[in-house]
Amino acid sequence: MVAPAVTPEPEHAAPEPARRRSSRSVLLRVVGAVLAGGLLYASSPPRTLWWLAPIAFALLAAVLWGRRARAGFGYGLLFGLAYLLPLLFWLEHFLGSAFGPWPWLTLSLIEALLIAVATTGMAVVSTLPLAPVWMAAVYVCGDLLRASFPLNGFPWGRAGFTQPEGPYLALASIGGSALVGFAVVLTGCALAAVARARYSSIALVVFPLVAGLITWPSVGVLAQNGTITVAMVQGNAPDAGLALMEQIGDIRANHLARTRQLVEDIREQRVPRPDLVVWPETATDLGRSASQDAELDEVLRSLGVPALIGARLANPDGTTSNVTVVWSPTTGRGQTYAKQELVPFSEYVPLRAAARFFTPFVDGFRDMTPGTGTSFQQVGKVPVGVGICYEVAYDGVLGEAARAGAQLLVVPTNNAWFGRTEMTEQQLAMSRLRAVEHGRAVLVTATSGVSAVVMPDGSVTRRAELFTSDVLVAAVPLRSTTTLATRLGGWPQGTAVAIAVAALLLCAVSALRRRRATRTGSDG
Repeated sequence: MVAPAVTPEPEHAAPEPARRRSSRSVLLRVVGAVLAGGLLYASSPPRTLWWLAPIAFALLAAVLWGRRARAGFGYGLLFGLAYLLPLLFWLEHFLGSAFGPWPWLTLSLIEALLIAVATTGMAVVSTLPLAPVWMAAVYVCGDLLRASFPLNGFPWGRAGFTQPEGPYLALASIGGSALVGFAVVLTGCALAAVARARYSSIALVVFPLVAGLITWPSVGVLAQNGTITVAMVQGNAPDAGLALMEQIGDIRANHLARTRQLVEDIREQRVPRPDLVVWPETATDLGRSASQDAELDEVLRSLGVPALIGARLANPDGTTSNVTVVWSPTTGRGQTYAKQELVPFSEYVPLRAAARFFTPFVDGFRDMTPGTGTSFQQVGKVPVGVGICYEVAYDGVLGEAARAGAQLLVVPTNNAWFGRTEMTEQQLAMSRLRAVEHGRAVLVTATSGVSAVVMPDGSVTRRAELFTSDVLVAAVPLRSTTTLATRLGGWPQGTAVAIAVAALLLCAVSALRRRRATRTGSDG
């Protein structure tokens, strides 16, 4: 009797149950990464679920823990897409009717790829002692990378901007948005460590929250240099998306009409006489028509008080700048600040040959000219720092103005392009963080809303809703004490970069030593 031949299993083949377990664990991590991104989006304004952000990072850290770099990149890409696709959907509202989903999808993918670079580093450093600290620093590094690259970056969606509510916000007064983001991510990564029975990390869960709570009493709100009454004009704009390009004249007319009404209300004592009047971003043209300039001058002089006007300025050399202009009731047009952080593919167009696929601002469009210097403007007796719209997302603009002596911050903006999407509330959250970061009241003045009065503790005391015509009249404090965050400037960001780079270098050295030891052992 001949025994049947048996083909032996290859030694490297894993048992089928093990394969199934491996596939199941990969699937669970994929679901975890997507869920983490969704939770981070859910924590973002206009929702006030700030506490979901550390939970999102706990889930992300659990997915990344002990993974190889390649897996960290893949899971991070899924996390980034799940977060950014809904967060940036307002871009689809803006451009979708003419360009389809491609600008929205492309920007979301680019930003998600940069997040994936950070999560690759998080996976690598997760093997180190005190891993939550290094993982948080690496993620914040990724936020800083997205805020500077490519094309001077796109700072939207940074971890710190999810926190206009809750205890972490107070930390902005110490280390700005970088420290707030670090604290949120550290809490989440420490929670993941505790779930892995690393109970020494409990302190790292508690410390950021306690630090925020302890810091709140030091967040200054007192009017050190008195209060002033401000009037913020929201003239309204058509909810027309891209068609707004042909309706700029309507925005100008609306703001002139609302300002004339304000003049009448002041004369009839229906509202108190303000010390300062503020218009939003690009609410009028300047330098294109002598008669229009004269009409604007007449209306603003009739106010009898200084004004700060957002305008699109035609320069003598034929270029255009996005500016705020100081207007005196006696001498008329004065000091001008031109926006420095211009929006790529909107206010200037790089890569024009490819840009036609993404933006309408190409053919016949001449790039705006960026400004230089500090955004400090003296408006009457009020020292003001200005961050025009997109500039509020960048760390440097308002910080430089505060260091130069600004006692009040103003964020003129034109969000009418984006309709009733979440974009306006996301931007307002940034202004609230900047208020705490620099210890200043912030006036957010929008063409079509949301205009808001933000106190130095980040609270909103007055607001005008979307697509309404309104004037907000409010008393706001003037403050001159600079916060630690203002004095430190870019040091918190630099510290995060240094910590992340040191951790990654340590991992690289350790890997090299292991490789050498393995090679030596095999040679012996």
